[in-house]
Parts: sequence; structure tokens; C-alpha cells
Amino acid sequence: MIMEFSLLSIVLFSITLYYVLWIVFIILRRNKTDDNEKLRYLPPGSFGWPFVGETLAYFRAAKRGVPEKFTVDRRNKYSSDVFKTSLHGEPMVLFPTPEGNKFIFSNENKLVKAWWPRNFVKVFDISQKTTIRDEATRMKKLMFPLLLKPNSLIKYVGIMDKATRDHMKTYWDGKEVIKAHELVKKYAFTIVCKLFLNIENPEIIAKIEEPIRHVNSGLNSLPINLPGTKLNRAIKSSKKIKEEIEKIVAERRADLVENKGSPAKDIVSELLMETYDNGQPINDSDIAKLLNGLLVGAYDTVSTTLVCIMSFLAELPDVYDKVFREQMKIANAKASGELLNWEDIQKMKYSWNVACEVLRLTPPSAGAFREVLTDFTYDGFLIPKGFKLHWNVYATHKNPKYFPEPEKFEPSRFEGNGPVPFSYVPFGGGPRMCPGNEYARVKILVFMHNVVKNFKWEKVFTNEKILRDPTLAPEKGLPIRLYSHEPQVI
Repeated sequence: MIMEFSLLSIVLFSITLYYVLWIVFIILRRNKTDDNEKLRYLPPGSFGWPFVGETLAYFRAAKRGVPEKFTVDRRNKYSSDVFKTSLHGEPMVLFPTPEGNKFIFSNENKLVKAWWPRNFVKVFDISQKTTIRDEATRMKKLMFPLLLKPNSLIKYVGIMDKATRDHMKTYWDGKEVIKAHELVKKYAFTIVCKLFLNIENPEIIAKIEEPIRHVNSGLNSLPINLPGTKLNRAIKSSKKIKEEIEKIVAERRADLVENKGSPAKDIVSELLMETYDNGQPINDSDIAKLLNGLLVGAYDTVSTTLVCIMSFLAELPDVYDKVFREQMKIANAKASGELLNWEDIQKMKYSWNVACEVLRLTPPSAGAFREVLTDFTYDGFLIPKGFKLHWNVYATHKNPKYFPEPEKFEPSRFEGNGPVPFSYVPFGGGPRMCPGNEYARVKILVFMHNVVKNFKWEKVFTNEKILRDPTLAPEKGLPIRLYSHEPQVI
């Protein structure tokens, strides 16, 4: 009886398994048929090698100093303004035109949503319960007012100017040769720590800065989280940064409770007074998480632009002279020791055109990614749900159709009506435009004012290149010879 029951169980199990496998086979075959049908309507292109796709070719072009080559080669090969590829292990489509940029930016949370490569999710510990869209929305809601409201920016000008003067007096004055990249990064991060955390202690700043270097290195590495890999170091370093920030936040909260600190003197203090949608105060861990991402994001972006500005001004004496005259006109109108103000920043029109041209040629970010929410067609091609999109800065910034003689440094491109809409996108666009773009403008112009007012310089290695590996940096750290000059009346 037992034997018959066992035999019956085996037979029933076999029959059930057979039908389950048959159903799975039918579904897979149907899906495969559907997928094959869809493949006919995809944009031209290649998914490259298994797992890595064309990621290595993408980074190889950037490392050689010609990041635009990746898109240019494929547009020419496929004779199309839309093409498919595979980056970061994901099927991806590029729309490398101003129209493509506009389409992506204007369809945020309609046809596409924010997406970051796996490394970003792991390093910044985005909860499985919280979507990337939710995380991005919360970050924007909290940080936009703190970085963009007029009172904050107006207040930051004087703080930045004083910090810049102090930095140059300590690290630049009296030096014959400096490594500009190293000092500019130190300067930029010191400003960030002052404004965001109200921290000026070099030891505390160093505790945060060192792990940030590992984080940036790991974000664009292979997505392998094993001991000793760049990604593993980045994850551990991100936790260290968050722990250090949590200590600062806890101390600041205690000071506010005991009325030892003045309200809203930095972004930490302002965040401590913010609330969730339910009215509850934001907890220390979430504040630390927000600031962790903000500090990492701010670490290389502005400093990269500043060091590139110094490189171009060293190569272009005529441009330097025009910037110098504009800045000295502002400096000579001020009383001795008087700091820059918001009105001064608005007068730096030529200097900002120079900075914009630097951002066109050497943008700190190569672009960003989106995930497709639902099937749609673009330019006659099917873009399937789940595919990723990549808007690439260099695709338009280096295209002669939108910027004639694209390798020529020409600040006048930004006079009058400026470039073709959506062709110039160093800060992105649409709802997800970088929230710190105005903050970056102020910081860049304050630095330009101080550096040209005090120095002229020349490159030690005249042919030194700026390469992306994975972030932009001068090959040899941009050593420069400094020549001090006295402020003069123009």
C-alpha cells in the first residue's frame, strides 16, 4: 500500500512537473517571439560583449581624451541620430542630439525616471523599500531651497570670498610653483565643508575627504563587491563618511537644543529644522545620508571646472587679460578689505562666458541615465520598457553642427541668444537639473576673481592634457609657475 502510494505520488509529481515545464516553455517561446518582434524595431547598434557590453570602449575613449568619439563613431557607423548599446551591464539607447536631450528632460516621470548604475545604489545604500525616484525626489525637495533660495546664495558670496582669500594667503602666496589640481581640490572641499557643515578644522575635513576619494574611484569601477576591489572600498568609505557626518549632526542638534548654536548658519542647521511630509523632524541618519551624497557629488565637480579654467587661462593670454580687466574693475570699486557681494557676481559677464566655454569643452560629468517606464517610439524606433537611456554631454558639446569649430575656445558663443536650446547641458535639464548649478556659478566666479586679481601663471608642462579616468583630471596634476602682481587701476 505504501509502495503504491509512493508510486502514485511520483507519477502525479512527474505529470505536474511536465505541465509546469510545458507552460513555462510556451510562455518563454511566446516572450521570445514577442522579443524577436520587438528587436526588429529597435534602433541600430550593438550590445557588445556579454556582461560588459560596450562599457570598456566608452571609458577607453574618455581616458584617451576624446570622449565624444564613442557617440561620433556610432552615429557615423549606423547613419542614425539614435542608436542602441550596452553600458554598465544594461541595454541602453542614446539620443545624442538637442532634440533627444529635450525629449528626455521633458518626459521625466512620464516616460522615463531617474536611474543610476548598480555601483551608485550599493555605495549610497539606497533602500530596497525606497525607489531611486523617491530618493531623488526627497533629495531635491530638501536641497533645492537650501542651495537655490536667494537669501542663501547672497549670504554665501561673502563667506566664499573670505574663505578664498584665506586659502590663497595660506597656500598660494609666496610660492613659485604649485600643483594646481591638488590645491584647488583642497580649496573647493574646504568651502563645501564650511557652507554645508560649518567645519573648518583641517583634521575633521581630512577624515571626510580621504574616504571620498575612494568613493569616487569605486562609483565607475567594475560592479564586483569583493574584498580589495574598488567597489568594496567605496562602500566601506561611504559608511565612514556617513558616520563622521552623523557625529557632526548629533553635536549640532545638541547645540541647537541647548541654544548654543545660531539657527541656519549652515545646511546642517537648516536640515535640522526641516520635517518629513508627516511633520516629524528628519532623523540624523537621513540627514547624514543626504549630505553624504551631496559631499561626494560636490567633491570633484566644481574643483574640476576650476582647474580646467586655470589650464585654459594659462594657454590663452588674451582671454586671461579680458577676465583680469573685468575683475579688476570690480575690485577697484570696492573699499580695502570689502568682500564681494551678489551685485558684483552679476557684473562678471565675460568671466562667466569663459567658465561656460570651459564647461562645454570639459564638463565635470559626462551625462546621466534614465530608465524607460513604458514602451514608446522615438524617431520611428521602439524604445522598450526597462531599457535605459543615456544623455551624453559630449554628444552635443563637441558637435560642429551646434558649436562651429568645436575644439576652438570661444567665449562669445554664450553672448546674445547663446547656443541652440538643449545643446549646452553641463548641468542637465528639466526637473532633474543639477540643484547646485547656481551655487556652482557663484563659487566659480568668486575663485576666478581672486586668482586673477592676485596671480598670473604658466603651465610647467605646456602640453599637459585633461583626461577622464573616470573623472576629469590633468595628467600631471597641473603644476604651474605663479607670478604675483599688484592690483592696478584699470
